[in-house]
Amino acid sequence: MAEESEKPVHTEESLMEKIAEKIHDHHDSSSSSDSDHEKPESQSALKAKIYRLFGREKPVHKVLGGGLPADVFLWRDKKLSAAVLGVATAIWVLFELVEYHFLSLVCHILIFSLAAMFLWSNAHAFMKKSPPKIPEIQVKEEHFLLIASALRNELNQAFVILRSIALGRDLKKFLMVVVGLWIISVVGNWFNFLTLVYICFVVLHTVPMLYEKHEDKVDPVAEKTLKELKKHYMVFDEKVLSKIPLASLKAKLG
Repeated sequence: MAEESEKPVHTEESLMEKIAEKIHDHHDSSSSSDSDHEKPESQSALKAKIYRLFGREKPVHKVLGGGLPADVFLWRDKKLSAAVLGVATAIWVLFELVEYHFLSLVCHILIFSLAAMFLWSNAHAFMKKSPPKIPEIQVKEEHFLLIASALRNELNQAFVILRSIALGRDLKKFLMVVVGLWIISVVGNWFNFLTLVYICFVVLHTVPMLYEKHEDKVDPVAEKTLKELKKHYMVFDEKVLSKIPLASLKAKLG
């Protein structure tokens, strides 16, 4: 009788062991499948971390500041972008090709606007109608303060950089500023200021849009180009810049 009572106990224990083994095997298989799923995700994450131009981590839309200006530059609203570019082109044609003067243009626009509003108001009075509602235009002080504050911050930052360059603390920045100013001076001899502004405006309306469409092709080429430039800069630094006695100058300034 004791042996017969022990048999069900052993069978129950064996059943519990089998159930536990099945649960354990199922857990191992699910964990292995999860790890298999994680591998392609990790691979895709590594692929996503490719080189981007200027080391950016944000989309082009956010780099341009987002909002309406970025939409205009990236042609998200084609009608608005075309209208802005058309107005800029018309202004450039008036001042550059037709040689229209800015003061004359402002005065003529004001004369036409005031004459139209004056005649419109008198026509309403002649027809015994209520006068047209002309809105009162007031520029808020807050907008001017925000613009002035932003401009002040940018100017202060520029002065700090120029001071550090003038003190001879950063030779790399000094060379970059000198080369940049030299390039601007050369380009300034080719075009006048208005034409240069218009060219920059057209570039802002075309290059970001084209780059956003073809960034996967442009970024690898830019990466190779920057690597080559870094190699040339290292050679230049080793042969020329490293031989300039900046330590003694810094000691004297300090």
